[in-house]
Amino acid sequence: MKKEAIGIGKTVEEAILAALQELGVSSDKAEHEILEQPKKGFFGIGEAPAKVRVTCDVDAADKGVAFIENLIAEMGLTAKVTCKPVAEGASKSEKKERLITIEGEEAGILIGHHGDTLDSLQYLTNLVVNKREEEGKEDYTRITVDIENYRAKREQTLRALASRMATRALKSGRSVTLEPMSAYERRIIHSEVQGMEGVSTHSVGEDENRKIVIVPEKARRPRREKEE
Repeated sequence: MKKEAIGIGKTVEEAILAALQELGVSSDKAEHEILEQPKKGFFGIGEAPAKVRVTCDVDAADKGVAFIENLIAEMGLTAKVTCKPVAEGASKSEKKERLITIEGEEAGILIGHHGDTLDSLQYLTNLVVNKREEEGKEDYTRITVDIENYRAKREQTLRALASRMATRALKSGRSVTLEPMSAYERRIIHSEVQGMEGVSTHSVGEDENRKIVIVPEKARRPRREKEE
């Protein structure tokens, strides 16, 4: 679908940025036409702003890219933001899933402790992209945001942790409780332990304190004190 917006600014670049923000798209997805060049004037008299027309074919995920690019610019950071389908040759539902990646030496600040900041950024991006859509509806586009391949690295770390803690539970015969994790990270732990024999998992706690407990099927019974 073609959309256009008129941007006004002190410079052509500012005018283009204003139009891009209105459309909610990134610069590589749009074309612009300069309608009026800025005029400096004399002592403020006769001064006029730049005026441009920006047109684009809008994909819902482009709004997410533009949102992140604007956020990065506001923070004074330098990073490259790209978007692609989650999987090539995907099913109809998967075609509505997009992966937005952020790359750059300064991008790490957006990850946060165990990805907390990244998860918040992903949540906000999904709100922006699906402002008028409900999750589960046909037009809903699910967005995953990743930084410097953090999610893949974190998943590898979590799977190794799950395997190690499950082995400890099996050897000791006692349950092992992990630190609080996000729903995304808990799903990874559950998935990894599910493929192991002799152990199971369940979650305890509420909200940010929700954590996973790994339980051996043959739990060691507590020793009884000898009767006098």
